[in-house]
Amino acid sequence: MSALYAWLRRHPRLVDGVLAAVLAFGGLATGLVLRQWLLIPATLGVTVPVIFRRAHPAGAFGTAIAAGAAQVVAGIRPSPADIAILILLYTLAAYTTRRQSVLGLAVCLLGSAAELGRIRHAATISLTDWLLMASILFAGPCLIAWVLGDSMRYRRAYYANLEERAARLERDRDAQARIATAAERARIARELHDVVAHNVSVMVVQADGAAYALGTDPGRAREALAAISATGRQALAEMRVLLGVLRSNDDIGEAGPVAAGPGGVTAGSAGVSQTAGRAALAPVPGIGQLDDLLDQTRAAGLQVSCAVEGEPLPLPDGTALAAYRIIQESLTNTRKHGGPWARACVLLRYTTDALELAVTDNGLGGAAASDGAGHGLTGMRERAAMYGGTVHAGPRMNGGFQVTARLPIAPARASAA
Repeated sequence: MSALYAWLRRHPRLVDGVLAAVLAFGGLATGLVLRQWLLIPATLGVTVPVIFRRAHPAGAFGTAIAAGAAQVVAGIRPSPADIAILILLYTLAAYTTRRQSVLGLAVCLLGSAAELGRIRHAATISLTDWLLMASILFAGPCLIAWVLGDSMRYRRAYYANLEERAARLERDRDAQARIATAAERARIARELHDVVAHNVSVMVVQADGAAYALGTDPGRAREALAAISATGRQALAEMRVLLGVLRSNDDIGEAGPVAAGPGGVTAGSAGVSQTAGRAALAPVPGIGQLDDLLDQTRAAGLQVSCAVEGEPLPLPDGTALAAYRIIQESLTNTRKHGGPWARACVLLRYTTDALELAVTDNGLGGAAASDGAGHGLTGMRERAAMYGGTVHAGPRMNGGFQVTARLPIAPARASAA
C-alpha cells in the first residue's frame, strides 16, 4: 500500500486526470439522460481544469468559475460535475495566498447565491427552505472546502519551515566542523613548524661546524656530530608525539569546542595540553624548560643571554607553551638570518597581570622579518592572540631585530588563589 501511495504521489497529473474523468462522466451522464445538450460543454468547462489544478491553481479555478457562470446565465441545472468547483476552491486555498483564496471563496458564495436565487424564482420555495438549501448544498460545502485547503496550506508552510530550519542547522554544523578542522590544522602546523624549524636549524649549524673542523680539529667535529645526533633524536621524539596526537581517535574530542579567543583568532583548544591525559601525548615545554632551550641554542653557536624581571608567577600550560614557542622561534630566526656574529638577549618581565617577552639581537635585522613564507612570525602572532596577547616584530633603530610579546596571566593568578 505504501508503494502504491508513493507511486501516486510521483504522478499527480494522472490522479487529477482520473478525478476529472469521474466528475465528467457524472455530468455527461446527467446531460444525456435529461437531454440537456448544453450541459455537455458546461461539464467539460468545469472538469477539464481539474487536470491542471496543481500546476496552475489560480488559472484552473478561474476557468471553472467562468464555465460555472455561463451555466448559471444559461439556466442549466446543476450536475455532479459541479463538485469540481469545490475541488478547485480547495486547491486555490492550499496552493496560493490567503488573499487569493478568500477572493475565490467570495466568488463561489456569490455564484451560489445567484444560482439559488434563480431556483427560488423558478419554483415556489419558502424562505426557510431556501436558506436551508443554501446552507447545506452551496455555502456549507464551499466553506468546508476553503477551510480544508487553508489548513493544508498552513501545514505545508509549517513543514517547509521545519525542513528549512533543519537544513540551516545542518549547514551551521558543517561550518562549525570546518572551522574546528581549520583551527586544528593551524595548531598542528604551528607545532610542526616550531619543532622542525628549530631542530633542523641547529643540525644545519652543527653540520657546517663539523665540516669546517673536520680536517683541523677532529675532536670538535666529533662533538658537532654528536650534537647533530642528539638534536635529530630529540626532533624525532617530538615528531612521534605529534603523530601520536594525529592518530589518536579522541584527539578532536579532547580539543574542546571551537571558540574565538580574546584576540579574535578561532582555536579548538587553549593549548597543546590542558588535561593530564593530553599531556601524555603532546609535548608541553614551558618556561621551566627555557634553560634547556638556551643551552641548545648556545651549543649551536649563537651567544644568548637571559634576564628575568619581576616576581615569577604561575602560568597556565597554554600560556607557558606560547611563551616558550615565541622565544624558540625568535632564536631560530636569529640563528638563520642574523649572521655568524649575531648575539641575542632574552628578557622576561612579570607584571601584575601579564608576562612580557623581548628577544633582541644585533644581527642583520630586516632579513629576519621573513621566514620563508612568513610562517614563523604568523605562528607567533596566532599563539599570542589565542590567549589575548600580542606580538610585535621588526628591525631595531640601531641595527638588529626585536620581537616583543605580551601574554596576560590574570587567569593563572586567579586559579592559583
